[in-house]
Amino acid sequence: MKILVCISKAPDTTSKIAFTDNNTRFDENGVQFIVNPYDEWYALVRGLELKEANGGSVTIVTVGKADAEPIMRKALAIGADEAVRIDSDPTDALFVAKQIAAHAKEVGYDMILTGKETIDYNGSQVGGMIAELLDWPYLSLAIKLEMNGSTASITREVQGGTEDVEVNGSFVLSAAKGMAEQRIPNMRGIMAARTKPLQVKPAADTTIHTQIASYTLPPAKGDCKYVDAENAAQLIEMLHKEAKVI
Repeated sequence: MKILVCISKAPDTTSKIAFTDNNTRFDENGVQFIVNPYDEWYALVRGLELKEANGGSVTIVTVGKADAEPIMRKALAIGADEAVRIDSDPTDALFVAKQIAAHAKEVGYDMILTGKETIDYNGSQVGGMIAELLDWPYLSLAIKLEMNGSTASITREVQGGTEDVEVNGSFVLSAAKGMAEQRIPNMRGIMAARTKPLQVKPAADTTIHTQIASYTLPPAKGDCKYVDAENAAQLIEMLHKEAKVI
């Protein structure tokens, strides 16, 4: 079983958000980057569990420049067998999906796992685009994945409940909370990651489809107002006339 897991670089949630170049680029100065949690905790770990139970290999793939390699080494330390970095800025979702789909066509995998979204852009687009480009089924928001031979049994979140799906053959899946439990790399894994193969490939298609016109920060939060716990009437009046939520 050959499993490809898509890994994204995302800013740590404690990072200060600022923009540069006339508000068209995220200012990365001083930002600590991590593996996108949905990619690491759910897609990667479930891929590793399937490999441990059924044999095979787990390859991680990232579209990014050399500064993405530290987070790729972490994914290798957790247990991935090898890494592929497609050497280009991840300009937009379709660009990223085209790079990963081209690599998957070239190598051949049984499944491609992604996190349900990245925590910086929250787009949830790349997995579906990869599936379309490969003409594979796409299972989004999956919280459970079991394999029985070549048949995958998947439980995914739907509005108001869950849906159970079976898939035969190759597929793309986006993993959500519940798919697996986070793993912490141990010292042996960290040492082994240093020598695991990390292949760098050129971009397959350099066409850029979208450009960021500008970013805008959300409005600053207002000052806090305190209301005496015994004065419910004042609280109701403020919620009605000032906050206008009731």
